Amino acid sequence: MNSDSDLQIAGDILAVQHLLQPAREHPATVADFVGLARSIAADRAHWAPLVEYDAASRWYHRLRTGPGYEVWLLSWVPGQGTGPHDHGPSSGVLTVLEGQLTERTRRGPITLAAGAQRVFAPGYAHDLVNDSLEPAVSLHIYYPGLTEMPMHPEPVAQARRETPRETPRVAVESLAG
Repeated sequence: MNSDSDLQIAGDILAVQHLLQPAREHPATVADFVGLARSIAADRAHWAPLVEYDAASRWYHRLRTGPGYEVWLLSWVPGQGTGPHDHGPSSGVLTVLEGQLTERTRRGPITLAAGAQRVFAPGYAHDLVNDSLEPAVSLHIYYPGLTEMPMHPEPVAQARRETPRETPRVAVESLAG
């Protein structure tokens, strides 16, 4: 299984703004899901009143479901993170709505500021954390809907193999990431 994201394989679709299409009612392609994420992000009046912050654990809310996909809204206070994980058979789009998050992968850390988007394929392993001093909010679209979130036993940036031999499973209801 290849842990590279679609970005390393096909290039960054987000860098070619004129190729992005408006969101379709029922997304079917990576570009459609990116467009859906952008349209939801732009509708701040819809998602902002729903955001809560929890000092004990990341807060999350399933914002929407559709044919074969689901949309999650997450908040992160400083220091909160996911731990190294992947999304099983699900692909996804991550959009930072407010603040900033650090994504750690085998290739090293990258800071994702508000407006940043990442597209990932099934099996893409990463760790997300709010390393800043301010809270953050992010939007996550999974297709198919998130059914599992295998945790990795060692930090993603230091992983020496593609897939651990035994991967602990975490209930999706407790950790959407």
